[in-house]
Amino acid sequence: MNIVSLLSERRVIPEMSAGTRDEVLDEMVSHLVAAGDLSVTSHGIVVEALAAREERVSTGIGHGVAIPHCYSDSLNESVALFGRSRRGIDFNACDNAVVHFFVLLVVPQNQPNSHLQTLAGIARLFSQHAVREKMTEASTASDLLRSLEQCESELD
Repeated sequence: MNIVSLLSERRVIPEMSAGTRDEVLDEMVSHLVAAGDLSVTSHGIVVEALAAREERVSTGIGHGVAIPHCYSDSLNESVALFGRSRRGIDFNACDNAVVHFFVLLVVPQNQPNSHLQTLAGIARLFSQHAVREKMTEASTASDLLRSLEQCESELD
């Protein structure tokens, strides 16, 4: 499954206000709650699951990219959100670089392996310097989504 199929303009944050890893997780989940994609009651549970995942091993995959992800029993289908921080955030990435691009993925508890191909696709997409450059240049949620769609179609 490609990432663009899981996104919409309401699932894109063109400029995140968070300054720390925990703030990133909270901001992204709060955005999904405000958009109606996650329930208010699941907010704390999802943030806690994401933080626990980050404590085990950082999802900062290098090149300024992180893919925080977790399972939730309150979902019937996967939900994603793309966020960008121009200043960059320390996310304990494998290359020790700050992270500028975040792709949050929350997967239904009863579909434990459904996200693996999506994670691999996101990693492959953002391993391309040209993709990261386009994401840096885009200014609005619409521009970011359009650029992601174009980059994904070029890789297929």
